[in-house]
Amino acid sequence: MWAPFSKEEFKIALGTYSNPLTPGLDKLLWRHLKSILNDEDCISSVIKITNVCIDLGYWPNHFKILSIVIIPKPNKSSYDSPKSFHPIVLLNTIWKLIEKVIGERLQFLVVRNDFIHPSQLGDLKFKSIINAGVALMYIICSGWSRNCLTSTLAFNITQFFPSLNHHFLTRILHKIGLDNCVVNFFDNYLSNRKTSYKWNSFSSPIVNINVGVGQGSALSLILSALYLSPFLYISQDKSLNVLISLLFCSYNAVTNLLDKFRLIVEHSKTDVFHFSRSHVLFNSPLLDLLPLGGLILSPKSSWKYLGFIFDRKLTFHQHIDFYSNKVLSSVKCMKLLGNSSHGITPIQKRLLYRCCILPIALYGFQLWFYHHTPLAYLFKTLGKMQRRVAIWILGVFKTSPQEGIKVIVGLIPIKSHLKKLGGRAQLQALALPTNHIIHSLMDSFFRSSNIPHLSSLSNFTGHQREKIKGHLVDTNNRSYSLFLVFSPTHSELTSGSRIIDTFSDRFSFNLCMKEKSNKSRIQQLDSMVIEASFSQSTAIVASKMTSLHQSLT
Repeated sequence: MWAPFSKEEFKIALGTYSNPLTPGLDKLLWRHLKSILNDEDCISSVIKITNVCIDLGYWPNHFKILSIVIIPKPNKSSYDSPKSFHPIVLLNTIWKLIEKVIGERLQFLVVRNDFIHPSQLGDLKFKSIINAGVALMYIICSGWSRNCLTSTLAFNITQFFPSLNHHFLTRILHKIGLDNCVVNFFDNYLSNRKTSYKWNSFSSPIVNINVGVGQGSALSLILSALYLSPFLYISQDKSLNVLISLLFCSYNAVTNLLDKFRLIVEHSKTDVFHFSRSHVLFNSPLLDLLPLGGLILSPKSSWKYLGFIFDRKLTFHQHIDFYSNKVLSSVKCMKLLGNSSHGITPIQKRLLYRCCILPIALYGFQLWFYHHTPLAYLFKTLGKMQRRVAIWILGVFKTSPQEGIKVIVGLIPIKSHLKKLGGRAQLQALALPTNHIIHSLMDSFFRSSNIPHLSSLSNFTGHQREKIKGHLVDTNNRSYSLFLVFSPTHSELTSGSRIIDTFSDRFSFNLCMKEKSNKSRIQQLDSMVIEASFSQSTAIVASKMTSLHQSLT
C-alpha cells in the first residue's frame, strides 16, 4: 500500500542536499529552496502536488524537459569516441527533491518485499560496496576450505542508463506488485520526455527521447537496479580447465541474454581473475572469448574491483600500499595549509587527518582485518604512514621518537583503531534486513529464508568451518552473544506510516550546538523540564552525539 507522503520525508530528503550544489534548469539554488520550504504552507503545497501526481498517475510536462551536459572523462588519451565523455542530467531543483523522496520510498518497498535478488548490492538502501567485498571474500575462502579454486569474470554494459527500455521498465514495476496508480505514474513519467544536449557553449535543439533514464537522477538508481544488476560471475571447482570452460559458457549465455534486451557488453572492460592459495608457481591460462566477439583475457597479478585491490592469495598488500601512498600524497599537498609557524593549528590538522585522510587509508579494512590473520606487513605500512602524519601535525624533526609524537598529537594506534571499527562493523549485521546476502551466508538463525545459500556457513562441516576466516565469520560468531535483533524493513518503518509521519504535530525538536557558554542553554533546558513535568502526556528524550546534542519532546 502506497501511503501519502509526509513532511518528515521531504525534510530528510532536503537535508541530504548541500547548499553549494549546482542549480538545475530553474536556476533555483538549494539554499533558496530550503528557505522557501521552511514555511509550512509552502512545504504542504509541494507535498499535496506530489501526492496528487501519484494518485492521478501523472507527471507534469514541465518536469519532463531535461538538459544533458556532456563532460569529458579525465585522463583519456584521446577524445574521439563517445565513450570518452560522461553525460550528466540537469533537472529542476524542485523536481530533484520530489524524485529523491519517491526514490527513497520505492527503494524501501523493493528491499522489504524481496523484489531484488540478494546478490544485487548496488545503488540500494541497506546495501553497500563493503558488503559486496565481504561477501566475495567469504565465498572465495569458503571455496578454499573445500580445496576449490575460485574464478571471477566481471564485465560492463555499454551505455547502460541511456539504453533502458521504458515499456519493459513499466512491466517490471507492475510485476513487483506496486499499486496501479504508482505504475501509471511511472508510465507517464517515462513517456514524452524531451532533452537538449550541451557541450561547452554549444546547445542542441530540444529532441524527444523514448529510451533510457537520466544518469544523475535520484530515480535512475533504483530503476536501473530493477532493470538489471551489475554482472560478476563467480565459479568454483578443483580444476582450472573446468573453470575456464564454465566462464566461457557463462559469458556466452549472458551476452545472448543482453542481446535480447538490446544491451551491449563492453568487451574491453571484461576482466578475469583466479584465486588460489597454492604456494607453487601458478600459471593462469588464457580465456579466449574471440568466438563470442570478445578478447583474449590474460589474468594479471592483481585485480581492482569496487576500489578493492585483490591479489591471488588475498594478502591485500598491494591494496594497503596503494591507499597508504595515496594518503602520503595528500599529506604532502596539505603542507600548503600550514606549518609550525603559520597556517592551520595542530588541532585542526589532527581533525583534518581523522576526518578526511584516515578513512582513505582504511578503506575496505573489513576485507583484510579479521581474527587469526597475519597483519605484520599491514601494520608496519600503516604505522609508517601515521608517523609521517604525526610529524606533519606537530612540525617536528623526522628523528623525533615515534611513540612520543603520536601521544602528543593524540592519535590512537592503528591496531586499536581497527579493533574499534571492526567491532562496530560486526554489529552492523544486526541492523541489516534478514533477506540481505550477508545474512544468507551466515547461520540459519539470521536468515529469513529456509533455503540456505550454497556457500552458507551452515552447509560446511566443523572442520571446514575452522578453515574459513574473514569478517563475515567473525560477525557470525559474535552475533551469538547478542540477543537484540533490529529489522530496518519492518512495516512500521515504512515511509509515510512511521509514528513521526502520522503524528508529526506531536513531536518537537530542540537542537543545540556546543558553545563556550552554556548558561543560557541550561536555563532553557531547565524550563523545558519544569514545563513538561506538569503534563502527564509529555515525555522528554535527550540524546548526546559527538558534536550535536538533540532533545526530543
